[in-house]
Amino acid sequence: MAFGPFLLLALMEGLVTAAVLALAASGLSLVFGVMRVVNVAHGEFYMLGAVLAWVVTTMIPGPPALAFVAALLIAPLIVATLAALADGLILKRLAYDPEATIVATIGLLYMIQQAALSLYGPNANPVRAPFEWRIQLPWFGYSGYKLFVVLAALAVLLALWLFMTRTKAGLIMRATQVDRTTACAFGINVDRVYMSTFALGAGLAALAGVLVVPIQQAHYLMGGDPLLLSFIVVIIGGLGSLRGTLIAALVIGLSDGVISMFFTPTLAKILATLLVAMVLVFRPQGLFGAKA
Repeated sequence: MAFGPFLLLALMEGLVTAAVLALAASGLSLVFGVMRVVNVAHGEFYMLGAVLAWVVTTMIPGPPALAFVAALLIAPLIVATLAALADGLILKRLAYDPEATIVATIGLLYMIQQAALSLYGPNANPVRAPFEWRIQLPWFGYSGYKLFVVLAALAVLLALWLFMTRTKAGLIMRATQVDRTTACAFGINVDRVYMSTFALGAGLAALAGVLVVPIQQAHYLMGGDPLLLSFIVVIIGGLGSLRGTLIAALVIGLSDGVISMFFTPTLAKILATLLVAMVLVFRPQGLFGAKA
């Protein structure tokens, strides 16, 4: 192919990466913003979503679309429930202390990873896409499912924005984010808000894992890269800023797609890390984060 179509293909692949990354990073940003908790196990919730999607699709007979829709509903719900239990049994008992929660979520990371290895196994397993439709461009064919991933991610992010800005539950979350003490004084059950926030963040990560598993195979070690890139996106976009998360995910995803296509994926990670360093030096609150 000529350079133009090759660049178009790289941008389309980068857009898919950005969509999945925006979903995963929005969950991490939500937990960061509301709870002030560094959830190192966030990538394992992503991995659990992909693994559970494989489990659900293999257990449900019938057309692939029906099994995949079931996985979209069941896997994030199971992961969100596990996250809520982890919050109540671990993080709440630590009083959400920043240093203690980092250590606790590192332990949770290894527990989830080893449980997946023991129950799921070391092999990478594919999940069939719900449909095989392809869009035919003049230069190449492109998977219609990948375009569906982009649209689904946009729909979920729009629903999350409406939830946070137009509902009472979202207002309570934002009030808790601004000032926990004042929220308690107004009768808000902060512990319940924290549990719901942690579960919602994990559910978003799991949903991203379900969407990506027909593109990538499910594997018990697949949570590392999404965790790293989600941290990069949250730092660049700004703590708790959904708009900043989306824009940073687009920048990182598109640049990763183009650089990986023309150079190497390692160079894309190096440049993303350098960008994080520059943001931390010149604008520590992130591009769209508010100053303390």
